[in-house]
Amino acid sequence: MVADIPTPSLPIPAGDSGLFTDLYELTMGQSYFAEGMLEREAAFSLFMRGYPPHRGYMVAAGIDDALDCLAALSFDADSINYLRSTGIFTPDFLDYLSAFRFAGSVRAVPEGALFFADEPIMEITGSIIETQLAETIVINQVQYQSLLATKSARCVQAAGGRAIADFASRRTHGSEAGLRMARASYIAGFAATSNVLAARRYGIPPAGTMAHSYITGFASEADAFRAYARMFPQRSIFLLDTYDTLAAAHTAADVAREMESDSARLTAVRLDSGDLDALSRQVREVLDDAGLDYVRILVSGGLDEYEIERLVTNGAPVDMFGVGTRVGVSGDAPWCDMVYKMVRYDGQPVMKLSDGKQSLPGAKQVFRQHDPSGIMSGDVIALANETDGKGQPLLADAMRNGARTATREPVDAARQRAAAGLSALGPDYRRLRQPTEYPVTLSPGLTQLTEQVRHRISSAHQA
Repeated sequence: MVADIPTPSLPIPAGDSGLFTDLYELTMGQSYFAEGMLEREAAFSLFMRGYPPHRGYMVAAGIDDALDCLAALSFDADSINYLRSTGIFTPDFLDYLSAFRFAGSVRAVPEGALFFADEPIMEITGSIIETQLAETIVINQVQYQSLLATKSARCVQAAGGRAIADFASRRTHGSEAGLRMARASYIAGFAATSNVLAARRYGIPPAGTMAHSYITGFASEADAFRAYARMFPQRSIFLLDTYDTLAAAHTAADVAREMESDSARLTAVRLDSGDLDALSRQVREVLDDAGLDYVRILVSGGLDEYEIERLVTNGAPVDMFGVGTRVGVSGDAPWCDMVYKMVRYDGQPVMKLSDGKQSLPGAKQVFRQHDPSGIMSGDVIALANETDGKGQPLLADAMRNGARTATREPVDAARQRAAAGLSALGPDYRRLRQPTEYPVTLSPGLTQLTEQVRHRISSAHQA
């Protein structure tokens, strides 16, 4: 595999990036500006409250894209002119924004790392305006891509070692989403993508078969199969369900034997509709009876981890899966409650006390613990300056003074990290339905600070 391209592919032009925010970030910024508070230091944590349905873990993705977006965060002349046209902002604040660049610092977990509810996966420190303007773009990039990577990892688990290809681009919510899906699913363990741009951009193997329109463009299925085999004698996959699947299987077997006489081999056949369990068995029998045991069966069409699990558990003779819509939009869990909350302001730890939405104060670290056999046994959320945490620290420096501290990793590094994390996570936490909740505890130092800040806030409001 090749590394990610060195030049970031931003989801929006750099000069527009400052506008990819919610209006209240800018109106609060103008108020801070008027009060002389704009440059006071703040720190925010990005974390997830609870889990989407039937999830027991999450796979981090989108961290690299969030960092690239922060490095580009700015307002060009057109952006400033637009803000001026709203009549909301003062000239002096717009002058400030025209020279704005993100100059903060970030600690983050690496791409492909597993994370759990309430754990900070990014902590961003800088002036209050810098840290607030980061909120929308950071949540946008990390929440969505982590959902896709997690959904894809569940499919990989269900497939039990069988290869999976991403076929989702047509049904994702926009072209950027299609690219992000290809990358996130590859991090999670998919073998290939049908999206050619994603394959080039991220170094993912490209994969594809043929469309039903290709078959209908010929006088017969046999003509279509032969034409494709002549062009691609070593990588042909015949689509069987345009008319009659079993009749097409017999035709494919005939053409495959013809290919053998030319020292070529049919790679696979594809089933895209109908009862995939029953049809795969019938097609396998046709192929085996023709002496074509080397021809694999690829199935696609409305697949997700649950349908893949059903086919594998039932022993369907399926060798490969192509997944699209349900995974590309994370159909059963299209969002998670990922939030971005202030944890320190002007040197003081702060927290939110709302019922069901409490946050933890102070800059933090997450320590991952393993048992003697290398299996993950629990995580501890601690204060960033605690030195007695036992385990592997997950958050590391990612940006200083607005610049990345290391070059962007190849996507294969994140893929290997995800595979290692998942292999170290016990099966009860990886169950596709009602997984056991992974143990995440607070360190004594963080517990004490939380109570101190809670008491301070309560006392101030009672005074």
